[in-house]
Amino acid sequence: MRRSYVPTIAELEAFRACASLGTTIRAADQLGLTQSSVSRSIGQLEDRLGVALFHRIRQRLALSDAGRRFARDAEAILDSLHEAAVRTMAFGGQSDVLSIAVLPTLADRWLIPRLAGFHAAHPHVAIDLAVRLETVDFEAEAFDAAIQRGPAEPGQAGIVRLFDEQLVVVASPSLLDGRAALDDAELAALPLLQQSTRPTLWLKWFQAAGIDPRTTLRGHRFEQFSMVVEAAVAGLGVALVPEVLAERELASGRLIMASPNRIVGEAPYRLAFRPGGEGRPGLREFVRWLTAEAADQPVRSLART
Repeated sequence: MRRSYVPTIAELEAFRACASLGTTIRAADQLGLTQSSVSRSIGQLEDRLGVALFHRIRQRLALSDAGRRFARDAEAILDSLHEAAVRTMAFGGQSDVLSIAVLPTLADRWLIPRLAGFHAAHPHVAIDLAVRLETVDFEAEAFDAAIQRGPAEPGQAGIVRLFDEQLVVVASPSLLDGRAALDDAELAALPLLQQSTRPTLWLKWFQAAGIDPRTTLRGHRFEQFSMVVEAAVAGLGVALVPEVLAERELASGRLIMASPNRIVGEAPYRLAFRPGGEGRPGLREFVRWLTAEAADQPVRSLART
């Protein structure tokens, strides 16, 4: 039989404990094992790898150079196994678990507030939600589906269009000081909040207005739309954001429209899922539910395209 060079979990746990505590006695106490069992695991591991992981100095263990390098990998492996076990136990009572990637602010502002409705209708399906800014590669990541913007990528079997991205200009009432429906020149004279991962939004807004493009790139920069919205609420400037991501603040009056115009983003929000996923009942239920929620998203006439 071919010899395996892959360590066992017991060997990794013994190694980590000895690396941290410096003796097999203390490691055995921590692991609830005998000293001889820990020593045997360390010996088997070193024999398996063909290198000395420790220097023996009297009754102390000190990591060798190879041991220090291996310690980082062993720690990561054990932590990953622990996290996987916790995730599995957390969803142990569900018959179907959907792992879904979603844009961070869309998750916070649009998807999560609606998930209670999905859970009430489909209590047997659990959602494991993670954020991704980039388009998900289903061949590289173990997601079942992704809610994103942008073109379809190879390896995405299903694409469901949800709704257009309608970008609006918003600001705090205090910043506008009673003004409303500002024209482009008035907007350009105010601080323009920038979204750093989409730095050309203001350029597109002002492209037909004859405004010096250099002035439209100045202002505080934020990585996510949620930060841009909060900066606008704080009165730091005017923001150009997807309306769907500022609905709460507009409804409460913390933000108001600073222009009657709006523009449509270059790509709609969409749901993509991996090949073969359409056969899963839980995913089919999620797609039907999400499509219905997206259909309820208001579509307003555009004063600017």
